Amino acid sequence: MTETFSIIIFLSTLFIFLGSGVWIGASLLLTAIVGMFLFTSAPIGDAMAITVWSGQSSWTLTALPLFIWMGEILFRTRLSETLFRGLSPFMGKMPGGLLHVNIGASAIFAAISGSSAATVATVGKMAIPELRKRKYPEKMIIGTLSGAGTLGLLIPPSISMIIYGVTVNESIAQLFMASMIPGLALAACFMTYVITWALISRNKFDEGPIGSFKDIFFSVMDLAPVLMLIMFVIGSIYTGIATATEAAALGVIGSIMLALFQKSMTVESFKESALGAVRTSCMIMFILMGSSFLSLAMGFTGIPKALAVTIVGWELSPYALILILTIFYIILGMFLDGISSIVLTMAVIEPLVRAAGFDMLWFGVYLMIVVEMAQITPPIGFNLFVLQGMTGKDIGYIARASMPMFFVMCAFVIILVAIPELATWLPKALK
Repeated sequence: MTETFSIIIFLSTLFIFLGSGVWIGASLLLTAIVGMFLFTSAPIGDAMAITVWSGQSSWTLTALPLFIWMGEILFRTRLSETLFRGLSPFMGKMPGGLLHVNIGASAIFAAISGSSAATVATVGKMAIPELRKRKYPEKMIIGTLSGAGTLGLLIPPSISMIIYGVTVNESIAQLFMASMIPGLALAACFMTYVITWALISRNKFDEGPIGSFKDIFFSVMDLAPVLMLIMFVIGSIYTGIATATEAAALGVIGSIMLALFQKSMTVESFKESALGAVRTSCMIMFILMGSSFLSLAMGFTGIPKALAVTIVGWELSPYALILILTIFYIILGMFLDGISSIVLTMAVIEPLVRAAGFDMLWFGVYLMIVVEMAQITPPIGFNLFVLQGMTGKDIGYIARASMPMFFVMCAFVIILVAIPELATWLPKALK
């Protein structure tokens, strides 16, 4: 059978399972089993056992459930209220007013949770009622939340970045360093868009009083515990004091202490955070199991090699390759979540990227941004679903409100390609 026929069988089977509502991890496993049965004579059970175990037994992956638990604990505290109250005096008087608090709070919470959906949900709970009360345009409220919420995939500690690092065997600490400056720069780009919109529209809003020096001082005090936790976790990795896994454990302890300090930790909320972390971690691990076995099954058919040979035969320049990959991941992201997109494709994409001479740290940052775009593109954009539940608006309205932020991210990809040092400078400087 030709590789083309094999690709048709694999894709058809996968989309039949996904379209039938089968879990993503189960769909990947079942597709791999079908492929192994049709195209190879290898023992399916033995191959699955070896592949799944080797893919799940990485020590680096232990950081994943710990960072997720850290985010779950803080998700159940008064963190969003603290962030909004602490940032408002500093950002309320900028053109665009309190819309910048959406972006600033999302950037800070992203540095704690590592999850895009958790960032949108947590910041949105506080920001949406407050901004509606002050008569901000609904589209700008939704657009800034959906766009800035994607920073959870980029600003460290990022769950998706950990998955990428394990998949391509790159240092998690180096990847976190590479994504720090681009994450802050992308947040600045979102703010620039809001400022531009505000200056053009000339809308005026009730940002509230700036307050006295005493009010500003207490705002800083509101932010201090959160910022200290971020600096503690990320700094321990960058300075080499702790590995990513150890830093994640310290983050869990710090988040529990912060929750106790805020007097928002109860036995019930602790149980909910633990169960939430288990559910999310199991979902991600199941996807990783399915994708690793599917990669093996596709390897037996020669599909990755055939695709690589085909793309090499096109003799694309590095820039043309990046353009093709950007379009590819945007389309793929319309049907799969970010983690699935990463683990499902890297077995094929990684050799092409290395052969083209791209720095894998830089490519990791690039990949996070294009996967971020998938979070706000229909029909399967996770941030859109979260905002639909919070605002009551239909998906089409939310997608249209998010489009400006999508184009901001497209522009930032161009900036990242033109200035790769945004991602490569810090890892080299701190090496």
